[in-house]
Amino acid sequence: MNHLRDAWGRAGLAALSGPVPGRGDWSRAGVLAGAVTALHEFDSAVAELDLTGGRSVAGEESRSTVRTRVHHDAATLFSGRAGLTGAVRSGTISVGGATRLMSAGDGAWWALTLARAADLDLVPALVEAEVTPGEQWQALHRTVSRRSAAQWVARARLLGLPAAALGEARPQAPSRTERGSPAVLGDYLLVADLSSMWAGPLCGHLLATAGATVVKVESTRRPDGTRAGDKAFFRWLNAGKLSYAVDFDRDRHRLARLLAVADVVIESARPRALRRLGLDAASIAPRPGQVWLRITGHGATGDAANWVGFGDDAAVAGGLVVPASQAHPPTFCGDAIADPLTGIDAARLIAQQLSVGGGGLIDISLAHIAARYAELSSDPAGAPVHTGEEPAPPPPAPTDIPVSTVELGADTSRVEVLVEQRLNPAR
Repeated sequence: MNHLRDAWGRAGLAALSGPVPGRGDWSRAGVLAGAVTALHEFDSAVAELDLTGGRSVAGEESRSTVRTRVHHDAATLFSGRAGLTGAVRSGTISVGGATRLMSAGDGAWWALTLARAADLDLVPALVEAEVTPGEQWQALHRTVSRRSAAQWVARARLLGLPAAALGEARPQAPSRTERGSPAVLGDYLLVADLSSMWAGPLCGHLLATAGATVVKVESTRRPDGTRAGDKAFFRWLNAGKLSYAVDFDRDRHRLARLLAVADVVIESARPRALRRLGLDAASIAPRPGQVWLRITGHGATGDAANWVGFGDDAAVAGGLVVPASQAHPPTFCGDAIADPLTGIDAARLIAQQLSVGGGGLIDISLAHIAARYAELSSDPAGAPVHTGEEPAPPPPAPTDIPVSTVELGADTSRVEVLVEQRLNPAR
């Protein structure tokens, strides 16, 4: 496991994990083994496909080069955002700052994410008291002992807030259900990426780098929230995709046409959101061989389908944290680590499904993926592992980021032409 710990440290993941103060934490370096395997399997699957239409994805020499870089790439995909933003670990506060681990009245730990303005506005209802603007976290810490962790999580979810109890999710493999029929891949692979934030866009990014034509679909009213954050991070995930923007309510028929002709659909909305618009997997007649990937926070069925989940709180749900010790409480592991893990696994599943003719609906959840990876550790006992005397190095910034901006809707007309060509190929 030493090579995994070395890679974990070099990528800055140790520096993003563990308590403060401290040198950093290597106890979860074993998750790299699973991510590297998933990337190898993705590489192997796309090597058998021609995603570009008449052009080989990669020659034998290129494939070998990619495979030697996979280990490094896996670690970089985990730490790249922090490398770009300069964010650092804060123990029980997530690297991004929007999620916190808190000990409830029963001594159990839970996490809450307040990433959106609407989340902050709901804190008074959560704590059932008036809250001074800007002091939402202080109000939570003053009242957190009044309820058990399960009670806090239940109330937060009732309000539509992203919350999770530590370790509540069990390991569960993504599911696949029959949908449509398999088919031989056509002239090129067309991917409609309706997802936002990190996991889904990363999946689309990996497919784009493999040669697929990926269309980033956004609402003109509510574009991907990542646009409002670090611009380089947004470009890292989305440059190289075609930008398609429409009003999901007014232009739903146009979006439905795109979804009907796409070979792959990636979406991360809560199931009821697309269902209301008639744009979910059950409402769109699939193209032969179409693979539909649905990313959720906690699952696509039952009550869990309505639970909001982000990378940090979903990681807590899966137990993918730096374990508590006598010296410190449980702390965050990496930066929203459930997001890149899910994005990598999603790309693998899509490529493997395409390699056997496609067809089907794949469901994958952040919390269940985190729970699966939580079983992987560089230390069988799960205790924190520290190496060396010096503090772990900070994460480096990715170097392969295009400088051009990704303008919202810049390629809408071009995408409409592609859709028309697929609907009426003889014209």
